Amino acid sequence: MNLELSDTMTELSLTEQKTEARRLAFAARKVAHAAGQGRAAERLAEVLAPYAGKPLAGYMPMRTEIDPLPAMAAHEGQVGVPVILGAGQALRFREWSATAPMVTGDFGALIPETGNWIDPEVLIVPLVAFDRRGYRLGYGGGFYDRTLEGLKALHPVVAIGFAFGAQELPEVPIEPTDQRLDFIVTESEVLSF
Repeated sequence: MNLELSDTMTELSLTEQKTEARRLAFAARKVAHAAGQGRAAERLAEVLAPYAGKPLAGYMPMRTEIDPLPAMAAHEGQVGVPVILGAGQALRFREWSATAPMVTGDFGALIPETGNWIDPEVLIVPLVAFDRRGYRLGYGGGFYDRTLEGLKALHPVVAIGFAFGAQELPEVPIEPTDQRLDFIVTESEVLSF
């Protein structure tokens, strides 16, 4: 457990708890990013190896997010990245390759300019913070929770959180709509749930 929450966290509303947890995690992530991610992408590729041939959704790293691109490029099978269609909607995933022409999408994330939509069975999920129960704290839009819930209703899905170890919290504040991850991969370990 790398981030320590204050004793007053339990006195805050859930929204306030999440805001405070994000503040702490962003600061820790910034420091971890500056130190480098070591073998994190190789560790992620090892976790993905048993899912060769399955459609994979990754993400284009922004600001201080840990970078999954080497593991995505090494995946055998279709790879997509998220496209935000609008507030309150699930994500869709457009096919991606390391040479795909990219444009800026909503929230500044790069997305392929063109390409087929894919239906992922394995997702690399970005996050702000995580805990050892398998829960993540995202950016607050609920996009991945809605997306995972919808995909799980259609077929089995493996959700892999990818983060710096410094982003760990003792306990992420959660609500009933929060989706639990199957794995969390950091530069130093793999957690399985």
